[in-house]
Amino acid sequence: MPNFRPILFIIAIVLLALAATMLIPAAVDYAYGNPDARIFLYSAAFTAGCGGALAWSARCHLQGGLSLRQAFLLTPLTWTTTAAFAALPFQFGHFPDLSLNYANAFFETMSGLTTTGSTVLVGLDLTTEGILLWRALLQWLGGIGIIGVAIAVLPALRVGGMQLFRTESSDRSQKVLPRAQQIAKAITAVYTGLTVICGFCYWLAGMTPFEAVVHALTSLSSGGFSTSDSSIGHFENPVLHWLVTLFMLAGSLPFVLYVRTLTGQRDALWRDSQVRTYLTFLAAVILPLSIWLTLKYGYGFADSLRLVAFNVVSVVTTTGYAYTDYSLWGNLAVGVFFGLTFIGGCTGSTAGGIKIFRFEVMVTVLRTHFLHLIYPRGVFPRQYGNRQLDDDVLGSVIVFFALFFTAYSVTTIALMALGLDFITSASAAVTALANVGPGLGDVIGPAGNFSTLPDSAKWLLSLAMLLGRLELFTVLVLFMPQFWRG
Repeated sequence: MPNFRPILFIIAIVLLALAATMLIPAAVDYAYGNPDARIFLYSAAFTAGCGGALAWSARCHLQGGLSLRQAFLLTPLTWTTTAAFAALPFQFGHFPDLSLNYANAFFETMSGLTTTGSTVLVGLDLTTEGILLWRALLQWLGGIGIIGVAIAVLPALRVGGMQLFRTESSDRSQKVLPRAQQIAKAITAVYTGLTVICGFCYWLAGMTPFEAVVHALTSLSSGGFSTSDSSIGHFENPVLHWLVTLFMLAGSLPFVLYVRTLTGQRDALWRDSQVRTYLTFLAAVILPLSIWLTLKYGYGFADSLRLVAFNVVSVVTTTGYAYTDYSLWGNLAVGVFFGLTFIGGCTGSTAGGIKIFRFEVMVTVLRTHFLHLIYPRGVFPRQYGNRQLDDDVLGSVIVFFALFFTAYSVTTIALMALGLDFITSASAAVTALANVGPGLGDVIGPAGNFSTLPDSAKWLLSLAMLLGRLELFTVLVLFMPQFWRG
C-alpha cells in the first residue's frame, strides 16, 4: 500500500490554492453587484477549511519526492478532488434558465478542469460575470496543470510513449517530483504572457475587456468556454476569427519549445518533428476542404478558408469553440470533423486527443512492417525525429491506441445503454475522451448542449473526460489489484 500522507498533503495545498482562486470571481461579482459573490465566498471558506484541516492532519516533508505508485495515485485524486470542491459555486449559483444539481455542477467543473469545453449551462448571455470567469479560470488552471503533468509526471511514469519527452524536469530515478524549477517557472511565464497578449489582441479586435479576458483564458488553455451560448459566433468580426484561430493553434504547440525559442534557439519550433507534422496535417485538411466548400456551397474562397480554418483548428486543438454549425455542410464535412476529433495537438501543450506524435510513431511502425513484408531479411531503423525508437516506446504507443479505442467503444455502448442514440453516444464518447467539447447531432452538436442528457450519462462522461485528460493509464492502473498489493 502506498503512503497516503504525502498525497493528502499535496491535495490539501491544492485545495487551499483553489479557495484563494475563488476569491477572484467573488471580487468580480461584488464589483458588478451580483448576489453570487456570497456563493463564492462561502465556497472558498468551506474549501479552505477542508484544505487546512487536511494539511494539518497529513503534514509531512516532501524533500524525498514521490514514488511511482504515489504519483499514479496523486494525479487522478488531485483532479477529482479539485473538481468536487470547484463544483460548489455552480451548484449554488444563480442561472437564468437552469437549476444545477450536483451531477450538472460536477460535469461542468470536470469539463472545465480537463479543458474539454462541453457544457450544461444555458443562457450564458444572461449568466453572472463571476460564474463566467470561474469557468474560464478552471480551464486556464487545467491547461497549465496538464502541461506540468505532461512534462514532469507522465514521462517518468512511462505512459503511452510519453517517455520520449523526458526532460531535465522528468526525474529518471524512482522519484517523480521535478528538479528543474526553472523550466516550470519559464513555462508558467510563457503561458501567462501568451494569455495576456491574447486578451489584449481580442480587446483591440472588438471584444469588451471582460469578454477578452474570459476568451483569452479559454483560448490558450484549449478549453473553449465562452461568454455566449453562440460562442465565437456571437462576434461577427473576421479579424477576430483569425485571431482566435491563431491563439488556439498557439495553445496546441509544445510550451517547452516556446521556452527554447525565447532562450536563443530561434528555430526550435520548426525543427521539431511533431510540430512540422502537425502544421502540415492542418494545411492538408484546411485547403482541400476550403476549396470543396467554395465549389459546393458558393462561398467566396476567403470566407471558406476562414470558416474551415477556424473549425478545423478548433476541433484538432480540442478547444471546441463554435462559430458555424459544420454539420450543415453535408456528410463529407461531418465525416471529416468526426475523424478530426480523435487527432489532438502536440504533447506538452494544452490540447487533448490522441496526440500527433503517436500517429507519427504508428506510421513508422506500419512502414517498417510493410518493408519487412517486402524485404524479410532487411534491417530498417525505427526513428522518431533523429532518435531511435525503443521497444518500450513502441509498445506503450500501441497499447495506448488499443486502450483508447477500447475505452471509446465501451463508453459509446454504455451511453447507448442509457438511452442515447448512436450519433449522440459515439460523438459524446470521443469528444469526452479526446477533450474536444461539442459532439455531433441535434443534441450535443456545435449548436447544442449537454444539459438534456441524463445524470448517469453526465457522470460517465465526467469519468471519460478525466480518463482522456490523464492519458488513460494513469487512472485505469488504479483498478488493478496488483497496484494495491505493494
